[in-house]
Amino acid sequence: MTETFAEGGLILTPGRIATLTLDRPQRRNAMTRAMWAAVPDICDRISDDPTIRVLILTGAGDKAFCAGADILEFATVYATPEAAAEYNTLVRLAQQRLRDLRCPVIAAIRGACYGGGCGLALACDFRVAEGAAQFAITPARLGLAYSPADTWQLIEKVGVSRAKDLLLTGRAIEVDEALEIGLIDRVDQTAQTLAGHLAGLAPNALRAIKAVCNGLSLPVAPAPLHQAFEETFASAEFREGYTAFLEKRAPDFEKELKP
Repeated sequence: MTETFAEGGLILTPGRIATLTLDRPQRRNAMTRAMWAAVPDICDRISDDPTIRVLILTGAGDKAFCAGADILEFATVYATPEAAAEYNTLVRLAQQRLRDLRCPVIAAIRGACYGGGCGLALACDFRVAEGAAQFAITPARLGLAYSPADTWQLIEKVGVSRAKDLLLTGRAIEVDEALEIGLIDRVDQTAQTLAGHLAGLAPNALRAIKAVCNGLSLPVAPAPLHQAFEETFASAEFREGYTAFLEKRAPDFEKELKP
């Protein structure tokens, strides 16, 4: 039976191959605070359902998999350092729980996959581009850092040098380059095709393989890295960055350096 969460922003369709759909096409499936907060409960439901062999994570429509966190909430969720830390913890927990699901998880990506949307895709076991897709990790454009957990997931897939390229430039890349550098895994088959293959394999063996792989690649980030990341949300650069985005203009980070 299909269930909805976070005021309809998330839809879980159970089955042997279950689907979790980000359903805010009018906002390019951007993640709200309520959506991030709902992900752990959804993961619990999936884990408790022995009939689910594979999960597909996808976005509604063809324009976006996920445009990241909803910038319209930024003035609220980042209003104070305490609020920012709480919100960032929700994001990290959602991605961690998705990554730690016992069953294989496939991101079916169409359209824009930006920022926190890339973080969601990186938390999945496989990333499959279904048709046209574009990828960008853009916190630097907003005067922010990328979290240590997200940065580690990116480095895990593409290596340090390419991770720096994507993070420092904030540039968008197309499917061919994403496949070449390892940001995505497949473009020549649908997520359903891959899911059907995985669903026919021994589920306990897949769980064990996934647990071993994840356990051997655990990130260890020193506390100062988390502090440096959190501090960017209290900066004048960030306020200028997201204000400029909302006003559809280029940010003027230079003015923040003027006396």
